[in-house]
Amino acid sequence: MIRFCIMMALVLAFAGCSVSKDQEVALGRQDAEQVNAQLPLVTDPAVVSFVQTLGESIASKTSRADLDWHFYVVNSDQVNAFALPGGYVYVNRGLIQDAERVDQLAGTLGHEIGHVVERHSVKDIQTQQKTNLGLAVVCTLTNICHSGLAQAAVQVGGSAFFARHSRLDELQADSEAVINVTRAGYDPRGIPELFEILLRERQYQPTVVEGWFASHPLEETRIQRARNLIAGLRVDPSQQLIVDSRAFQAFKARVVKLPPAPQAPPGSAPGGP
Repeated sequence: MIRFCIMMALVLAFAGCSVSKDQEVALGRQDAEQVNAQLPLVTDPAVVSFVQTLGESIASKTSRADLDWHFYVVNSDQVNAFALPGGYVYVNRGLIQDAERVDQLAGTLGHEIGHVVERHSVKDIQTQQKTNLGLAVVCTLTNICHSGLAQAAVQVGGSAFFARHSRLDELQADSEAVINVTRAGYDPRGIPELFEILLRERQYQPTVVEGWFASHPLEETRIQRARNLIAGLRVDPSQQLIVDSRAFQAFKARVVKLPPAPQAPPGSAPGGP
């Protein structure tokens, strides 16, 4: 009960005033603790290390390189990814299996990093004060909602409350991804190419990607905008941008060979536990 009261006080404080960096990091840490307790995370050391190293190589090129960044692989075949405040980024096993090259995975991580850089989750907290913010955040931060209510707030598919951004937020995150992935030495064309893979998959296997499209509004115009951003980049001609690597293909093969991901029980939310 004491923990609940403390968390409710934090929610009200964050919703009612400007959120400092320290508050943002504290919120993200608390949120990540609860998410990590509910999500089936991949613990294979080689898989975890690859994603952490790739993510850090991109995050280190952003304006928020000073954050203590954490990257996780969720053991779910659902295609999705999401970020929490303060530098906590999650990518689903299903998305890794869909990615054909390292530049496509780098683009996904760059996009989620972009949400953190732009503080989209924090802005959502500050603007959602008059909706069901309190319930969603408390369910995320405490142990009082371990039923279907909690699954509505935090879903394995990555449709967490904090991950449901506006189309404008998605476009801003795309812009951040294009710039920072390129700075990290990866070809940004992997970003729109992965979008196209997901659109195709939506045609023949919609249930696998429905969580992504619920939390990441995606239209052809967004893909074209990403291509236009890339076309406008001034890249040093001598810079050899990374498209793929043997290390990524070995990493992906290792992910594919992991034991089957836990299956969602009948009636659970898409991508849910």
